[in-house]
Amino acid sequence: MTDARPLDTLADFPAIPAGWSYLDTAATSQKPQAVVDAITRAYGETYATVHRGVYQRSADMTLAYEAARARVARFIGAKPDECVFVRGATEAINLVAHSYAATHLKSGDRILLSMLEHHSNIVPWQMVAERVGAAIDVAPLTSDGRIDLDAMATMLRPEHKLVALAHVSNVLGSVLDVARAVGLAHGVGAKILIDGCQAVPRLPVNVAELGCDFYVFSGHKLYGPTGIGVLWGRAELLDAMPPWQGGGAMIDRVSFERTTYAPPPGRFEAGTPHIVGVLGLHAAIDYVEGLGLDAIHAHEGALVSRARDALGQLNSVRLFGPADSAGIVSFAVEGVHPHDVATILDEGRVAIRAGHHCAQPLMAALGVEATARASFGVYNGPQDIDALVKGVERVTRIFG
Repeated sequence: MTDARPLDTLADFPAIPAGWSYLDTAATSQKPQAVVDAITRAYGETYATVHRGVYQRSADMTLAYEAARARVARFIGAKPDECVFVRGATEAINLVAHSYAATHLKSGDRILLSMLEHHSNIVPWQMVAERVGAAIDVAPLTSDGRIDLDAMATMLRPEHKLVALAHVSNVLGSVLDVARAVGLAHGVGAKILIDGCQAVPRLPVNVAELGCDFYVFSGHKLYGPTGIGVLWGRAELLDAMPPWQGGGAMIDRVSFERTTYAPPPGRFEAGTPHIVGVLGLHAAIDYVEGLGLDAIHAHEGALVSRARDALGQLNSVRLFGPADSAGIVSFAVEGVHPHDVATILDEGRVAIRAGHHCAQPLMAALGVEATARASFGVYNGPQDIDALVKGVERVTRIFG
């Protein structure tokens, strides 16, 4: 059994009481005190609107808001004017689908997804495909739960105009070879969007090095607030995209005869933004980079190894996904519904996710209706794995 390397951060998270094992970080992360403090300070001391007021506090808040955009850009190796603030990755994907894909794809074009995608990276493309007359293809998985890039290479052809794939699976934790996927997509002239929700909290990400065309993620999985996320897009692609929503902030000039629009990213940020959420995201990125993404990845990898080794010794447990998954372990207990597993674990103060994880096509491919999922964060340690295994052993005793 591999020893985990705790980051010793538990004291930074006020919402995790002693003796409670929070193993649902893939759904949403707990928040460090630094993020809570940034949000409290923004609402309690410095709050004002941005981009509108000429008074000093508004000007200061505008500077802080745009400094957060620059911080996001540095975090992912991008330029600030390529980073659009949205409510989350779901909205980011919908923005690309309805602004880029809906205006660039036509009847006969094709979109390529994979079997392990989250519903948010399936449904928007289905909506656009139905609207423009495009078709959707689905890349299969390898035996250990990775996107099969060899199969994808044989499937791609010039009719494919867009590829959308998860960087890290929210169910299996499998990590995509993004650089290879980008090369395959670009080889047939397709643009490629990467869903980075589960990647940015766990892996160093540099969009320039990855070479993708769009990258999306949500703040609340990155130890930041809910209701804020990021769409990164290549500048020339954003420039060519029409606005998705209309209103204040995204305009250049409005008359009843004609309206002209602001350049990106403002073009895609209609209305008053989630100002405090943006500042909270800034604090979350500072916190994560203070720990180091390489250290986080090593820490979570050790926890995954420990959990898989221990659960694998239980005859009634079936593990899903690759051994080197990034911070996520999905499993099933023979003869027990995952909801019952989660309920019994909760009695022992262990919080996991149970269900289809917004990935019903993947569940069908795995031959199950649902799985139990333990997902780790910087606040977890070996004691949480021990509590998880003890709880699963209790499940097997109760159900025989």
